[in-house]
Amino acid sequence: MRDAELLLRRSSRPLVIGMGGGGDVVGALATAEAARLYDHAEPVLGGLTWERRPFDPVPGPRATAEITGAEELAPGVLLAGPETRLRDRDVVFAESRMSQFLGQPTVLVDVNAGVPTVATGLAEAIAALKCDLLVLIDVGGDVLAHGDEPGLRSPLADAMMLAAAGRLSTSGQPVLLGVFGIGCDAELTPEEVLARLAIVAGAGGLCGARGLTGAVAERMEAAIELVSTEASAEAVRAFRGASGTSTIRGGTRTLELSSVAALTFYLDVDITISAAGRLARAVAEAGSLDQANEALNRLGVRTELDYERNAAGAAEAEGPEQPDRVVSPGA
Repeated sequence: MRDAELLLRRSSRPLVIGMGGGGDVVGALATAEAARLYDHAEPVLGGLTWERRPFDPVPGPRATAEITGAEELAPGVLLAGPETRLRDRDVVFAESRMSQFLGQPTVLVDVNAGVPTVATGLAEAIAALKCDLLVLIDVGGDVLAHGDEPGLRSPLADAMMLAAAGRLSTSGQPVLLGVFGIGCDAELTPEEVLARLAIVAGAGGLCGARGLTGAVAERMEAAIELVSTEASAEAVRAFRGASGTSTIRGGTRTLELSSVAALTFYLDVDITISAAGRLARAVAEAGSLDQANEALNRLGVRTELDYERNAAGAAEAEGPEQPDRVVSPGA
């Protein structure tokens, strides 16, 4: 088992990735900002090329070839700036906004080519950026899903990224998994996430935890003014004292807030995959996004890609004059 506090304190340049796409990069800021303020590190922040339907109606993550204003670090991995956007429409990534906020580049990961390629690309990017630790952050806790949870909506990106992290860990790359804002994405309930954390802890995989501080929360609140997110914002609200029932996604999803949402729990990647990573194990050999999606479908699990494709089909059938009535899952 890895000691998260020791790894974080010894890291001079961690690469911190919001692993679920969308606004997860804001949840990743909690870890990155704490590393900067308290560990005197120079973190690099990043996320996925997957914006949710309210921002990009094309289903799935965008391939790097569809993106302009970015530098290729490795196959499937880009270095993004404030001007990074899609070629075919005026869509700016959350990571582009975060780059503008931070005043430094961020990283974009394209998962279209499958888990082995993602792992290889991340390894090359880590070397190019001279990073010494990879931290993957999930907002909400659905990375620990078994697949049968009633509220689960977006397991695919998390499963693929966790599986890629397992490959990197096996090759000797220091890597941590972090869960921030338990239940704040209104997918798994706090009780479900805590139960999964207990399974990982029982197997020796709970590496530590860090809570928000006033200084980190202030930085996150400033970032939220520029980078759109709901789930990460709920976690900051919990730090400020909000509790009880709350809603996101235009009131269509309900969650329960408590102070535990202001914590990031750090987990050993290998132990997590073994003890609670049913979905990551299912996609571990997937050579493409579609293969990974099909692997989860075979388990009876619907994914964010399924929802987006269905929503895009429905919108096309309704015609261009009809409003988009689908509230997409995601951070």
